[in-house]
Amino acid sequence: MQGTVATFDDDTRTGTVLLDDGAELRFPAAAFDASGLRHLRLGQRVRIDRDAAGAVVKVTLPTFP
Repeated sequence: MQGTVATFDDDTRTGTVLLDDGAELRFPAAAFDASGLRHLRLGQRVRIDRDAAGAVVKVTLPTFP
């Protein structure tokens, strides 16, 4: 699933993504850390990976594997 970064806190490495359907989804620091990224900017397009329970486990750029 994809969305747009709505908020991102560099200190806590947490934030929210506005999904294409308009829903807002929070992501934890662990999901950001799993991406290998160093920063996200507001308005940036991202891909969200979830586990079987629906928890966000990774936030990456759409072009990253």
